Amino acid sequence: MGIKAALPKYEIYSYYVVPCLAMFWAASWIFEVSNSNTNRKAFKASVKPSYFGRKMDTSDFEWMMWFSTFRAHILFALSGHVLFGKICSMLAPQYRSLVYMVYGLLAVWTSMGWTYVTLILSHCILLYSISLVKIRWLCFVTGLCTLATFKCEPFLSWEAGFVKGDFELRHILFYGGCGFTIMRCMSFALENCEKTDGNYNILELLKYNFYLPFFYFGPIMTFDKFYIQVNRPGLTRKDGELWNISLHGLIHLGVVIVVDVLFHFMYILTIPTDMKLLKHLSDWALIGLTYFNLVYDWVKAAVMFGVINTVARLDHLDPPKPPKCITMLYMFAETVLKTCLGHNDGGKYVYDYLGGKHDNVLEELVATLCTYGITILWLGPCEVVLFWAFFNCFGLNFELWTAKFFSMEPFISFEMAMSEATSRRIRAIFNTFNFWCIVLYNIVALNGLDFSKLVAKRLLLKGFPITTTLVMFVTYCLIQVIKERERKQALIDDPDPLPPAPPLNAAASPPASATTASAAQPVADPSKEKAE
Repeated sequence: MGIKAALPKYEIYSYYVVPCLAMFWAASWIFEVSNSNTNRKAFKASVKPSYFGRKMDTSDFEWMMWFSTFRAHILFALSGHVLFGKICSMLAPQYRSLVYMVYGLLAVWTSMGWTYVTLILSHCILLYSISLVKIRWLCFVTGLCTLATFKCEPFLSWEAGFVKGDFELRHILFYGGCGFTIMRCMSFALENCEKTDGNYNILELLKYNFYLPFFYFGPIMTFDKFYIQVNRPGLTRKDGELWNISLHGLIHLGVVIVVDVLFHFMYILTIPTDMKLLKHLSDWALIGLTYFNLVYDWVKAAVMFGVINTVARLDHLDPPKPPKCITMLYMFAETVLKTCLGHNDGGKYVYDYLGGKHDNVLEELVATLCTYGITILWLGPCEVVLFWAFFNCFGLNFELWTAKFFSMEPFISFEMAMSEATSRRIRAIFNTFNFWCIVLYNIVALNGLDFSKLVAKRLLLKGFPITTTLVMFVTYCLIQVIKERERKQALIDDPDPLPPAPPLNAAASPPASATTASAAQPVADPSKEKAE
């Protein structure tokens, strides 16, 4: 079945309507639960008075840090980066990467102290020294061992002692800066191993690592791309590019406002922490809560990456795109790329490097095990992370095994015999179950194992058959909406070839001699023509 398989318009329109109605219905249940439990004892720590005479869900520390508590500090630091970078780009563009490094180094020094800068520089020097040997596996092992020191004692306590002060952001900035520094140093070391003529200068590593927009929170832009783009001589922009950057910035601002308003009416982050309340919720409220938590997690990542990427684009860089929304994914093969080093670029070093074309069962197994193994180390090994990694790794490999099985006879002949539209519908039915596997596996990382168990029991056991059938039908419609978007994008990326134009003289009447000659020829047997 091709990705360009089309369905009737009336069918597509119905697929758009059903998920929208279901989401509004689930949202109404969550709104009612939030309103009726505002003064609940379990909500006092995270639901606090705010604007509109209402209380606001403040349980997400990252969101509050970025767009409320430390909003002014972050905006001030990023605005200074853009200002100094712009001045340097106009006066001496060849030194702009050096200015970015100096500004980032001073900003880190100011916020975390000189001892923290010393710790970061020691990691850079260590991995730079290892990269001079030009042995890939040694660079990987050194980087992973260095990353492991932030996850185990006594190394953790010793390194944490390099940061003085007790301000609220200390722990987040400490782990974020150190973790992303090691990942960036690993990218530099691996690219240095690929360099055939000599080695990169350590100054290039420092420019790469102390680029302030990426320093604390990522994303990781691989060194090869950063090096080319930051040293690009011509700093011209395409027509409308600046307007496009401004528009994206305004969209992110609008999303932040919308999310803040919704937090005053739907406590989607606080409700999952109260298991007593969850057990009394309706099936639709619980399913809607699961879906909205996943959507919010993507919105948060998209906005945070979007703000940073907007600054990077103002610096004439092309940063990695934000991760794809997990509720727009129905294949495990797309979810694994979110866990790779550097989001869109990290598969180059782990997943794509070991998995090749991702059509060999053994190679794919090794690639996924290594990818999720590094992710466990990155996130810190604990029960929730181990469950999340195991289920996602199993789901990805099981998906490949199933695809291999159904690509054999007689299944492939059955699919070839049916129309493309029918094949798309049947595949969407299987993707529906795959979609909920992805949802349940990933909600473990967001809301914990107990919440995931409760959702699974309601969906598959207590809610069977009514809730199960309705939810699966709504999900089927959502899958068809996703497939329709993919079909339209495929037509844009690879449009169908136009039919050949008829010859110019085809419409003209044939000359008399040709008419006579054709009349003299015997009439062909229709059965022979059909046989040919």
